[in-house]
Amino acid sequence: MPEAAPANYSPPLTRWGHAWRMLVCLVLSGGAWGVQIDGQWNHHRAWFWIDLAGGIAAFALVAYRRRWPVQVGIATQLLGLVSASAGGPAALALVSLATRRRVPSIAVVGALGVVTGQLYGHWHPLRHDSPPWLNLTFTIAITIAISAMGMYIGSRRELVWTLRDRADQAESEQELRVDQARSAERERIAREMHDVLAHRISLVTMHAGALAYRTDLPPEQIRETAQLIQAKAHEALADLRQVLGVLRSPDGVGDRPQPTYGDLGVLIAEATDGGMVVEVDEDLPDGLQPPDQVGRTIFRVVQEALTNARKHAVGAHVYLRVSGDPDSGITVVIRNARRVGALGMPTTPGAGLGLVGLRERAELGGGTLTTVDDGQSFSLQCWLPWTQGPDA
Repeated sequence: MPEAAPANYSPPLTRWGHAWRMLVCLVLSGGAWGVQIDGQWNHHRAWFWIDLAGGIAAFALVAYRRRWPVQVGIATQLLGLVSASAGGPAALALVSLATRRRVPSIAVVGALGVVTGQLYGHWHPLRHDSPPWLNLTFTIAITIAISAMGMYIGSRRELVWTLRDRADQAESEQELRVDQARSAERERIAREMHDVLAHRISLVTMHAGALAYRTDLPPEQIRETAQLIQAKAHEALADLRQVLGVLRSPDGVGDRPQPTYGDLGVLIAEATDGGMVVEVDEDLPDGLQPPDQVGRTIFRVVQEALTNARKHAVGAHVYLRVSGDPDSGITVVIRNARRVGALGMPTTPGAGLGLVGLRERAELGGGTLTTVDDGQSFSLQCWLPWTQGPDA
């Protein structure tokens, strides 16, 4: 937050703002000098011109009160020694100085004003016969009132500026939070779309590639493969509609069921029906399954690993091991051999975003995810605590 300096919270003067201030100074100077003009002109004309010159000089100096507040304040008060018409600019200079709320400077200029006021009344040839204590009391009261008004104006300006600055800062922070939320939502949408569609589309791609490569298939098998492709495409569209329904709902929550660890068997069976060879080794406490949040992460990890194996290592043997307990957490290891030679079917291109999303998902849940590619096999290992936070 910027420092609340007078240069920051003092509003810039417009032409109208400068004009009405000068008008008030003219009124004050006219009231102070008006009672003496006739006597000066008729009996002490030299004082008339001295007083007028001092007033003109004070009006010229007060225009620079914001640039040199102390200097202008002292100069206008000193002009009050010989000029009653300088009273208006002197008052404006003191008010402007008081808005900065520098007590030592205000005290010096205010005391100088009291002294010059007393001296002016003492040596002016048209001095009144009022008691000195009355003049002194009146001068001190006027000086204190002017200083207090200036300090009040300064405090109010600073308060308004502080509130406006806080509002601007809050608005900037709100925009930043909105941008962060929008970025997080985009990542969530991308991750959800990838998790849902990549698995289905990879099955469609694999069967379509086999159908294009195998030109010697009998019509019955071609028809069965085409029906399988159609079924997987329909499942992908159904999953896409469910995801879009969740994203379009006002609260971001829909009726689309989220997978858990119990759905892992269905995922493996689907991969096996598609022609993959998956060996499963499960080592968990009897009758105990990880919580739904952990199970959902495990499901997504296995789903992505099977999708990658289907895309990049067609026909490879896949080994899956799930082990752990509530004390040590749960470990998932998926390993498959690398593609060897050209099997006549091109690999499906990939951007590597699936593994990036899995790593983010694992880290959100307090776990880790590592991959190893030694040229002959590709393995993925994920460790998760038995319990996770809701954001995983």
